[in-house]
Order: sequence, then C-alpha cells, then structure tokens
Amino acid sequence: MNRNKESEVYQELSNYSNEIKKEKAYLFFKAFDGGYGEGDEFMGVSVPNIKKVAKANYLSIHYHELELLLKNELHEMRMCALFMMIHHFEKKNSPISQEKIIELYLTNLHYVNNWDLVDCSAYKLLGRYIYEEKAEESLLFELSESSYLWKERVSVVATYYFIKRDSFTLAFRLCEHFLEHKHDLMNKATGWMLKEIGKRDQSAEEMFLRANYKHMTRTTLRYAIEKFEEPLRQSYLKSEI
Repeated sequence: MNRNKESEVYQELSNYSNEIKKEKAYLFFKAFDGGYGEGDEFMGVSVPNIKKVAKANYLSIHYHELELLLKNELHEMRMCALFMMIHHFEKKNSPISQEKIIELYLTNLHYVNNWDLVDCSAYKLLGRYIYEEKAEESLLFELSESSYLWKERVSVVATYYFIKRDSFTLAFRLCEHFLEHKHDLMNKATGWMLKEIGKRDQSAEEMFLRANYKHMTRTTLRYAIEKFEEPLRQSYLKSEI
C-alpha cells in the first residue's frame, strides 16, 4: 500500500482509539494465548467510527492498496478494509467491480479471522453475490468443508442474505452440516441463522427443528429457539417435542 495512504487511514482511526476499549477488545475477542483470536492486535476503535473512516476513504484506495489494508495486523484496519469493500460492492459504477471485490475477499479469507469480521462481511459480500449473480452455491459448501473455523463461519453466515429474502433452503443445508460442530462460535452462528429463519417463518424453522433438534448442540438449540414462546421453548429444551 502507498505508505502515505496507509498512514492516513491509520491516523484517522487512531483519532478514535481508546485504551480502555483496546484492553476490552483483547479479552472480548480472545486474542490471548490459546484464544480463538490469539495474536490479534487492536486499536480500541468502535465500529461506528471504523465505518466513518471507511466511508470517507474507500473511493481513494486502489485495489492493491485495499488488499494490503485487509492484511494489516491491526483488527480495526482489517475491518475498515471490509467496510470499504462493502461500499465498493454496493456502489453502482464503482471503480472496483463486484467480481474483483469477491476475488479479493475469497483470496484473503485468512485475514477475515474473527467472528465480527465474518459477521459484518460474509452475507453482504459473498452471500449477496451468490444470491444476485446466481453464482455457484457449491462455493459455500467448499468453505464448510475447509476445517478452518472462520471459513466455516463465513459459509453459514453468508446465507443470512438468502434468509432476509425468505429463501431458506441453502441455510438449512449449511445449518444441518454444522449441527454437531465442536466449536462454540459455530454453534452460535448456526443457531443464529435458524433463529433468523424463525423470525420470518416459525413453521419452517420448527419443521427443521423437529427433525434435527435432538442431534444439535445445546448452544445451537438455545440460540435457535430464543424467540419462541416460553412453553414451546421449554418443550424443546426438555426434549418433549
């Protein structure tokens, strides 16, 4: 990246940095030894302020600069890059095409390496691209088979774009694949997608749950039924369905 431009983005983010937020982020995203975010570095910048910097700078950053920003060691710099990519993806006549943004995203998924980075980008980029461009859904299943936590989470969270448009089949297939996943972050993501389906069509979610709830993790189930009326929620928790 042009060092001046990189420094400019860094400086703008630094204007919003906060030492207390930085310390909390280190713990919240488990960046300590043995945590799922081990080794990550933080500036202590809130998401609204990262979005503000991204919006102000995305049009002045070239493709290769954006890629280097996405590879930055600082968590907020990577998130800023993702928000910039979303702006480019959503903007008509953007100087960087949707295809190039998706190429950039997929090539650098190793740097989309915490749940907040996945959740802010997967459905707005990859999910939307597959839905609108009728791209190969098999790509999500390839990611689901990667045995790499963040690619796995991308695969299921990407289906949120489909869910928001009342298209549930793909989400159900990915959720079924992860019902017995060993990692808590995948259990939560799977349960989240099921809950979002239920908010739009509870009967569709219940049909899936009745066939699968005894085989899913407790965390997935709790997330999936969070919005149910209490008697029904308890029936699922007590395996009385």
